[in-house]
Amino acid sequence: MARYFIEVAYKGTGYAGFQVQQNANTIQAEIEKALQVYFRKVFFLTGSSRTDAGVHAQQNFFHFDSDIIFTTAETDKATYHLNAILPLDIAIKNIRQVAENAHCRFDATARSYRYCVHQNKDPFLQDDSYYYPYPLNIDAMNEAAKLLFDFTDFESFAKKNTQVFTYNCTIFLSEWKYENNMLIYTVVGNRFLRGMVRGLVGTMLLVGKGKHSIEDFKNIVESKDSSKTDFSAPAKGLVLLEVKY
Repeated sequence: MARYFIEVAYKGTGYAGFQVQQNANTIQAEIEKALQVYFRKVFFLTGSSRTDAGVHAQQNFFHFDSDIIFTTAETDKATYHLNAILPLDIAIKNIRQVAENAHCRFDATARSYRYCVHQNKDPFLQDDSYYYPYPLNIDAMNEAAKLLFDFTDFESFAKKNTQVFTYNCTIFLSEWKYENNMLIYTVVGNRFLRGMVRGLVGTMLLVGKGKHSIEDFKNIVESKDSSKTDFSAPAKGLVLLEVKY
């Protein structure tokens, strides 16, 4: 058997998330359907990072196994035809053969996310950024962002009913910047919990707004209580930028 990684990008607005679900359309369901149409056989995909409903990705991965070994020319041809089959909001960037034991989820060493906030009303940003028209103290937000380096247990930022064996994550980068008239939060870590980035963003926005102090934010992290976290930041502002191996 040969194993292949599929690199994908997508706009998540019209989907119920990344992973296959019953009675809801997802990124994985669309790609599995396209694979079946093109190859005329069923493939079962494994995903690298599960994004929630409405979340976008510039880079994400699946892997699948095949009893057929494809040449590079054949995978390039398949990429072209699969993109013709897929909806316009999903793109396959490449398909490549990897080692038989390579795993797109467990072999990932880091994942990068970006969250966009705009503070001046702009209809052209409405689908991909969070409109938050309140004065914000970006220095305070960055102070909160840097506190994440001091912690590894992020249970406070995992949505309830998250089924994981550990809440431990290592944060490599966490910062807020102004870029192109938008406030951008970038965070890089070895792994993330369900709803974690949106919880961090929503809670740090309250720090910037003056509703929470830095000490309040620290106490929320230490509490391991997700009821204290603000998960209201909408999915549309969040993009999975990169999965590193």
